[in-house]
Amino acid sequence: MTEVLITGAGGAIGIHMLATVLQQTNWNVVATDSFRHKGDFDRITTLLSGLGDDRVHILPHDLSVPFSRRQVDRLRHVDYIINLASLSDVEDSIQEPVPFIMNNTALVLNMLELARQCTGLGAFVQFSTDEVYGPDVADGDGHPEWDTILPSNPYAASKAAQEAIAISYWRSYGVPIVITNTMNNFGEMQGADKYPVKVQKAVADGRTVEVHTSCDGQIGSRHYIHSANAADAVLFILRRGDAYRHQSGQIDRPDRYNIVGDARLDNLEMAQKIADLMRKPLTVRHVNFHADRPGHDLHYGLDGSKMKAAGWKPPESFDASMARTIAWQKANKEWIS
Repeated sequence: MTEVLITGAGGAIGIHMLATVLQQTNWNVVATDSFRHKGDFDRITTLLSGLGDDRVHILPHDLSVPFSRRQVDRLRHVDYIINLASLSDVEDSIQEPVPFIMNNTALVLNMLELARQCTGLGAFVQFSTDEVYGPDVADGDGHPEWDTILPSNPYAASKAAQEAIAISYWRSYGVPIVITNTMNNFGEMQGADKYPVKVQKAVADGRTVEVHTSCDGQIGSRHYIHSANAADAVLFILRRGDAYRHQSGQIDRPDRYNIVGDARLDNLEMAQKIADLMRKPLTVRHVNFHADRPGHDLHYGLDGSKMKAAGWKPPESFDASMARTIAWQKANKEWIS
């Protein structure tokens, strides 16, 4: 039986990855999480109580600490590793960069040390972000795979460092790395510090929504994708076969894919979309946030043509997945409190 190890399974993206694997495959799952973060354990228990699935083994573990020999012996036969775990709040990384970067680099080192002791590992998916490439222009086509890495803040730098470390293990030790870069994820059970949830809370309470705008009037923009769509893309990649491995003597690269949805919106458009779905008025205030926080880029973008050419497309549209998310969170208000 195929077995997959998913790190950060209790996170906002991880819970959709876990659900997608359970719903689309017959694989067994080892789900690791430190449960240090608010809501992580509740997400997993909520999901498993609804699915009633016995294919999941929960392994509580702080990934900034190496695995024990007993844990390595238990995990060395997994077929795939999907490494989602990371601290991800940009503002936190700007305020406290040292522990933030140390955590994210330590955890990827410990995961890769585990991976190089695995027998028969088909792929190690290093789940990364569009932010490693730095800003995009407002009307650009987005960064293609292997564009210049130019992170603007310590969070993005820590993700770029994770990628670089993973590539070194691919070349030095033969770990079958696959790097995925994706845009802003959203979905049910998302953390209350993320923009879509902040907007939903403000609109529900009748408060003003802050819209980040540059000094010359440009409104910040992002690509958006539902986490279930991102998870579907990862499974699509894994089903294509084992990852490409470094060929001795070759100047080559591991597999890399941009995971891109069907929506690029500026912050005002996103806020208006949420307010419309909630059937409530929207009041906004434009804030030149980027002048005080230069590490927050105004625009991000990815070129999704490679995955499209391979035959993947998001199984659910942005509009449908956003409507479903808002409806679910209205019915489960404890998740956005």
